[in-house]
Amino acid sequence: MTPLLELSGVTKRFRGLVALSDISLTLRPGEIVGLIGPNGAGKTTLVNVITGVHKADAGEVRFAGQTITRERPDRIARLGIARTFQVVQPFPAMTVLENVTAAALFAGGAGSIAQARDAAAEHLDFCGLTSQAHKPAAALTLAGRKRLELAKSLALQPKLLMLDEVNAGLNPAEIDAALELIAAIAARGITIFLIEHLMKVVTRTAQRLIVLHHGALIADGPVAQVMADEMVIEAYLGRRYAERMAGAGI
Repeated sequence: MTPLLELSGVTKRFRGLVALSDISLTLRPGEIVGLIGPNGAGKTTLVNVITGVHKADAGEVRFAGQTITRERPDRIARLGIARTFQVVQPFPAMTVLENVTAAALFAGGAGSIAQARDAAAEHLDFCGLTSQAHKPAAALTLAGRKRLELAKSLALQPKLLMLDEVNAGLNPAEIDAALELIAAIAARGITIFLIEHLMKVVTRTAQRLIVLHHGALIADGPVAQVMADEMVIEAYLGRRYAERMAGAGI
C-alpha cells in the first residue's frame, strides 16, 4: 500500500540542540499509529515539522506523494493534515458553532457561510456537542473543549489527523468516551497519528507504535513487539510496567 505520509532522514535542530535526528517513518492510509516517548523525546517537534510549524533542517516530508517539507502550515492543512494541540485554545468569545464554522470556511471546502455552518453542525453532532452549539467556547468543560478541538479538526476534512495529548487532563470515564470517538473517526477512513503519554490509550487504540528517545526513533512496529523491546523498556516503560503488560497479554 502506498504510504500516506513519508519522512526520510528528517533532522531538526534548535541552535545546538538536536531535537530530531535522522527520522524516517511511514504512515499508511487507514492506520492508527501511536507515538510515545519520554518528555523531551521530540514528539511535539515531530508533529510541528510535519505540519510546517517548524522547517526541517535536513530530510524530506511527503504527503500523498507530494513533498511538503517547505510548505506553509495553512497550505499543509488544506492538503489534508489536521492536528489538535496539547493546550486547547478555542476562540473563547465565539460560540462553539462559530468555532467549527470558521474551520469549515478555512479549509473544509464550504462555498458559503451557510454551507460552512451546516457542515459545522454535522461535526458537532458527531462529536456530541450539539446541545452546546450556541454557548461560548469558554463555557465548555475541559472534556468539551477537547471535543470541540476534534470537531474543528474534522471540519478541515483531513486525510490525516494528528492528536497531540488529546486525553491529557481527562478522567477515566472521559478518556473512555474519547477513545470511542477516536475509533468512530478512524472508521471514517481517516488515518490517525496519536501522540500520547497514557499507555492505556495507545494499547487500546493503536495498531502500531513508534517510539522516540532523545530525538531518535528507537522502535517502530506492532504494539506487543514494541512494548517488549529492550530499548523501549529501558528508555520509557520501565521493567515493572513492561512485565505487568506482558502478564496481561498486551
